[in-house]
Amino acid sequence: MAIDVKDLPPAYQAQALRKWAEQEKNKQQCKPALCLASTGPEKPAKYHNKSAERVTASGAVLRFDSQKESRRYDELAALERAGKIRELRMQVDFTLQEAYTDGEGRRVRAIRYRADFTYRKPRDDPWEEYDGSFWVLVVEDVKSRATRTKEYIMKRKLMKERFNIDIQEV
Repeated sequence: MAIDVKDLPPAYQAQALRKWAEQEKNKQQCKPALCLASTGPEKPAKYHNKSAERVTASGAVLRFDSQKESRRYDELAALERAGKIRELRMQVDFTLQEAYTDGEGRRVRAIRYRADFTYRKPRDDPWEEYDGSFWVLVVEDVKSRATRTKEYIMKRKLMKERFNIDIQEV
């Protein structure tokens, strides 16, 4: 249930189209050193997904890695407008392990997980452990069989162990 440009008032339509045209123009203008590297044939997506875009009412363009992820955003945005969820956020980072320096002086990078969506929904079970909030945090990841990698499964386990958060796969 995305907002289509045709659904907007004429003034907002013009604004959204101007912003879109400006972004397309900026894509075309690249630095000469970078243009040489990107003139070859475009590399296909790793999981054969097709990216998608949505234009918000404010004219901002949201880009999604897959059409499935954009459809899920449409559903969540409709739920937020209806008041059934709140604080919808996209691409939220969680640090699962901080960076550190080992005994030999080598730097080990942090382990991070980036969730597709986070939001708060009303507590389903009034008897579950109460932390002072009637709204519970939900972390969602849009997954297909191909994207359920070993690395993702490890990060899902770390999320449960570190933050006691179960990732909901859609």
